[in-house]
Amino acid sequence: MFKKSTILVLVLVVLLVIFRVFIVDSCSSKEVKYTKIVTNNKHYVGDQSCKKCHTTEFKEWKQSHHYMSMLPPNDSTVKGDFNNVTFTADGVTSRFYKKGSQFFINTEGDDGKNHDFEVKYIFGFTPLQQYLIQFPGGRMQVPRLSWDVNKKKWFNQYAGQKIPSHDWLHWTGNAQNWNTMCASCHSTNLKKNYNVKTDIYKTSYNIINVSCESCHGAGKQHVDFINSDDYKSGEKVAGSFLKLAKNSGQKEELNTCAPCHARMSELDDSHIDSKEIMDNYIPQIPDTEFYHADGQVDDEDYIYTSFLQSKMFHKGVTCSSCHNPHSTKLKRIGNLTCTQCHVTTQYDTPKHTFHPKGSPSAQCISCHMPGKVYMGNDLRHDHSFRVPRPDLSVKYGTPNACSNCHKDKSEKVLADAVIKWYGSKRKYHFSEDLIPGSRLDANSEKHLTNIIDNKFVPKIIKATATFYLADIPTQTSLNTILKRLASKEAQIRYRALRSLASFPVDNWRDAVGPLLSDKVRAVRIAAADLYITIPVEQLSSQYSKAFSLAKAELEKSLIYQTDFSTGNVMLADYYMKLQDYDKAEKFYLRGLKKDSNMNYALLNLSAAYNSQGKNVQALKTLELAVKNDSKNERIFYNMALLHNEMNNIPAAEKSFAKAVELKSVNPRVYYNYGLLLNQNKKIKDAETVLLKGIMLNPSNPELYYALTFVYIQSNNRVKAQQTASKLKQLDPNNPNYQQIFTNLGI
Repeated sequence: MFKKSTILVLVLVVLLVIFRVFIVDSCSSKEVKYTKIVTNNKHYVGDQSCKKCHTTEFKEWKQSHHYMSMLPPNDSTVKGDFNNVTFTADGVTSRFYKKGSQFFINTEGDDGKNHDFEVKYIFGFTPLQQYLIQFPGGRMQVPRLSWDVNKKKWFNQYAGQKIPSHDWLHWTGNAQNWNTMCASCHSTNLKKNYNVKTDIYKTSYNIINVSCESCHGAGKQHVDFINSDDYKSGEKVAGSFLKLAKNSGQKEELNTCAPCHARMSELDDSHIDSKEIMDNYIPQIPDTEFYHADGQVDDEDYIYTSFLQSKMFHKGVTCSSCHNPHSTKLKRIGNLTCTQCHVTTQYDTPKHTFHPKGSPSAQCISCHMPGKVYMGNDLRHDHSFRVPRPDLSVKYGTPNACSNCHKDKSEKVLADAVIKWYGSKRKYHFSEDLIPGSRLDANSEKHLTNIIDNKFVPKIIKATATFYLADIPTQTSLNTILKRLASKEAQIRYRALRSLASFPVDNWRDAVGPLLSDKVRAVRIAAADLYITIPVEQLSSQYSKAFSLAKAELEKSLIYQTDFSTGNVMLADYYMKLQDYDKAEKFYLRGLKKDSNMNYALLNLSAAYNSQGKNVQALKTLELAVKNDSKNERIFYNMALLHNEMNNIPAAEKSFAKAVELKSVNPRVYYNYGLLLNQNKKIKDAETVLLKGIMLNPSNPELYYALTFVYIQSNNRVKAQQTASKLKQLDPNNPNYQQIFTNLGI
């Protein structure tokens, strides 16, 4: 199934028409009656109103992925074989059949037993087609069972995995929910309409598929103008009242395509009419959670973030430079797409490609847009248009396009071939700093600073570098982040605010205040999320109004996400910051009801219980987390802190030791464990643990501070001076360390 990390919604369209709200009484195959609601939005006119004047575009659209994004099932739209065929995969046998004009799938339901499910809609058409099933509470679910259009066979999403019926990845679960994960980008003017109190959807749309007004905006004013006497008499209006007109600029076009062709989260469904995408969405940056360390796609990342990394973007190239926006096909065949800008005699030749002309390996995309298969059979190409760098693969283990074909050769051999063809010098690419910067070790800070200071590095990469600095708790890092608050780029300001959460309030309170009234909504929300951690008595009255407004935007955005498991956890985290532990507990439990394996929620629920003095429940919650993942060092760290608070010192030591055994790189594990051992007079053990922590985190000043303290306590002045000298090199101006420096004569 489709779509991003949380929820995405397309800015869309349509007419004064009747549309469906999905509410159903059972998951069986019996006929379902829909509630019909007449839209109050009179600004949409529907695709039929466009057909008369835009015949060619309309015809192209009718053959496109956009048209086939979602439609009712019939003999024309359904591509899969429903001629009473069976398919067995991953422990489940399913049957596909017809009853009259209706299509059915008999497969495993949420109770672990097979049931008949009626197909309510088709979803896409090539290279795979999926099918929507209706459930109680207005939910629409997407089965794992998909039809391979090219090979003409059924296959399973997540092939090779046996997913239990109660698992959130089961097709009846939260991860495969159409309303949350897919709907916004497959229909026009979709409204999720989720009620957090009842856990019920009343999802609606005006046009079932991605129609004209999905991209061009509501069309009534445009149609009225075209039909008016003013227009007929020769009056012209730039854009003719369309959101995306014929000669729109690069930003307008990208902002139209990005919401569905990017991995991003939506702030809420009350969209702001803005040219800044972060007024409505938060695009994913190319960090190592979803991308390779050099920024290449890894997870299902879509196009936008990759394209922002490219030289093409910075040269003004748009989606429609290569793609027909109505048919969604490439405008030119093969290398002709690229040679419209890049000289044929220079690039489309064996002297450049070192492969026979006309061969697959001589295609520009083979080297500069390597592909990866998602959803079982959907090959998608990386749009960062980068030059293959097998030398970086040798050094850092990142992928490169050469290896896609030459699987029998080592990265060193491939790197040597590039040197033979092009010489030993490579033009600088930001990945040379981004990769080591992403490692967050002693050398990372200088690489991240290099990225931020280099004016030729793409802004999305500067935002990523700013994001990484959150895990480097030095004064230099803090100063660099604070300077980013003045950036003209909203994504950079946003990431700077998120990174400041790693630093004490006093370091950023005054600097963040003005951003509570930033012109971009996502930035205001991030600033409010920081300010809610400040004690009320420390809040400046000059920002009280701006904070109140931004906080309301933050809470509204978080509530909007609560139909998704992680959305509940995000809202619970918000209430934790407000010290509203009852509500935090409520939403952690809601999130866990949708995904019981979500250990992050269990860890935070344990903290919520602890904050209310419910330490027995807190410990039981962590024990549940261990059952989910016995190799998670963070769980044992939290257990150690909890045991220590409950005065079970032996259990605390045992849990700390387990976290270390599991190779934790968290400096706080070694800091707290070392001080606990020192407190229990295990001086040598304390020294060993702290030195191990320093080896893993050589730039962390707190570890040197703790080790200095241990040496002082054991009257080892020489080692205390040596360690304190290193501490002064790392963090010379920290007021917490000045007395130690003075006492040791440093």
